[in-house]
Amino acid sequence: MKAKKRILLISSCGGHWVQMNRLRPAFEDHDVYFACTERAYAQSAPEGRFFYVPDASLKSNPFKILWLALNVLAILIKIRPHVVLSTGAAPGFFALTLAKLIRSKTIWVDSIANVNELSVSGRKVGRFADLYITQWEHLAREDGPQYFGSVV
Repeated sequence: MKAKKRILLISSCGGHWVQMNRLRPAFEDHDVYFACTERAYAQSAPEGRFFYVPDASLKSNPFKILWLALNVLAILIKIRPHVVLSTGAAPGFFALTLAKLIRSKTIWVDSIANVNELSVSGRKVGRFADLYITQWEHLAREDGPQYFGSVV
């Protein structure tokens, strides 16, 4: 029997959260934790397995961005996940980049909403992802994201 892995699923709210949650069945035999920018989503996570992170974007005040990064780092230190998966955006970017410091495996699934090009976060985080996925076949590249189908 394989040992259970600690897995952190982290994203922004809305469509990023919806797509990420569609991946939940793949991790049902593991200890899964959730983090999101919407406190109300705690209702859909097991007791004690949800972490709120503040929202920020490239257009945010630099201190707000730093606060987001520090919150994500605190979560990573607390749960020490073996795997970190995100569908975006800024919370996932910081989670994947900082997770490499604690040697977690990282997975980025770029949002299906990005039809014509990869998301800004996706373009920046690709080099930190152990598995880098796009949901659009025409955006897959040999040196970039891979395509395995859509989450939706």
